[in-house]
Amino acid sequence: MDKTGIRKLELQAAYCRKAVLRMVKANHAGHLGPAFSCMDFVTAVYFHAMKVDPKNPKLPERDRFILSAGHKCLAQYAALSELGFFDEAVLDTFGSLDAKIPGHPDMHKLPGVEANTGALGHGLNLACGMGLAARLDDNGSRVFVIMGDGELAEGSNWEAAAVAAHYKLDNIVVIVDQNNLQISGRTYDVMDFTPVADHFTGFGWAAREVNGHDMGEIVDALDALPFEKGKPNLIVAHTTKGKGCSFAEDQASYHYWKTTDETLLQAEKEIADIIERM
Repeated sequence: MDKTGIRKLELQAAYCRKAVLRMVKANHAGHLGPAFSCMDFVTAVYFHAMKVDPKNPKLPERDRFILSAGHKCLAQYAALSELGFFDEAVLDTFGSLDAKIPGHPDMHKLPGVEANTGALGHGLNLACGMGLAARLDDNGSRVFVIMGDGELAEGSNWEAAAVAAHYKLDNIVVIVDQNNLQISGRTYDVMDFTPVADHFTGFGWAAREVNGHDMGEIVDALDALPFEKGKPNLIVAHTTKGKGCSFAEDQASYHYWKTTDETLLQAEKEIADIIERM
């Protein structure tokens, strides 16, 4: 992709971060830190790599997006809104009773959501089933799975990693958002799974590592899929929790953010400044 294309994706990611703040403002709280850390590669997946159609969200040959780390849902909602899966006014309902955009994704409420997620460690298991089904249908569809590094402590992930390798599901793409933080602190203090790539390659996966905030690196990795024929794909994205909001960056306390008027205004100004500079 040329520099103009990369620039457009970077601008799109900034608009998605703006949409995240709109939802946080509506609810006066939200998982800002993880949404901002994964926003760049979520943008690249939705706006560059995936085959999806907002006018036909159940298209049989569509690619699937599984947000295994369901608490990062603000990032997914922002992307779906920007793509036109639902009216942007819905963003203002985040946190309200019976909202289409609850605190974790709900496939029965919102078009474009492929699975209910939130209990960590299940997204890759679902993706294995979808990947096998896509192979049977022979429709060329792929399954993109977003996981958090804190999520890796769930043992079910590794059962699914073994299944994906055993069945040679090279139509599965896992992106691990390695921001090194979780709600209770540093991941290497809670449960250390570094180096992440080595764990997956040990099961028979093909892996690459990228700067999760460098759109060029992200796009290059996505364009290289599948990395090896017959092997499921892993992208380890090295990120900063809260990226784009200076006071929240690399701070576990902003995993779930309860806003104040002052800090929300500062966050909105910083994202507006990023957009203006582009």
